[in-house]
Amino acid sequence: MVVLSVILGVLLMIGGFACIFTPLATFFTTGYFLCALMLVFGIVGIVRAFQKKADVFEIIVSILAIIVGLIALFRPGSSLVFDGVILIFIACWFLVEGIAMIVEGVKSRATNSNWWVNLIVGILGIIVGIIAFANPMFTAVTAGVLLGLFFIQIGITLISLAFASEEEN
Repeated sequence: MVVLSVILGVLLMIGGFACIFTPLATFFTTGYFLCALMLVFGIVGIVRAFQKKADVFEIIVSILAIIVGLIALFRPGSSLVFDGVILIFIACWFLVEGIAMIVEGVKSRATNSNWWVNLIVGILGIIVGIIAFANPMFTAVTAGVLLGLFFIQIGITLISLAFASEEEN
C-alpha cells in the first residue's frame, strides 16, 4: 500500500503542477482532470478505508471523489448549470477533505511526527472550500491554480504518510 500511496501522491503532484502552469487550459478541461484524478483518488481512498477501518469522513471523501469523477466523465462542461454543479461539488470536496485531513492529523499526532502536515493541508482545504462557495466565478476562473495547489498538497501528504507508515513497520 505504501507504493500505491507514493504513486498516487506523485501523480497528484504532477497533475497539480500541470494545472498551475496551464490554468486557462485547465479550466476548459477541468472535467477531464477531475475524472482522472478524482476517480483514482476515490478508488484508492475506498481501498485504504476498508484496509485500515477508516472513519466516516474518509469514506465520504472517497465516495464524493468518485461521484465527481463520474460526473466529469459523462458530462464534462456541457452547460452552465452543469459547470455550476461541478463548482459546488468541488467546494464540498475541498471542505470535506479539509475536515478529514484535520481529523486524521489530530488522530495521528501521537504516532506520526508529520501530523502537522495533515493539519495544514486540512486548514488550507477548508479555506479553499469556503472561497469556492463564496465566489464561484472566482473559482471557475482560478480553477487551475486552486486545483493544482490542492492536488500538490494532497500528493505531498500521501507521500509523507506513506513513508511515515513505512517507518512504523
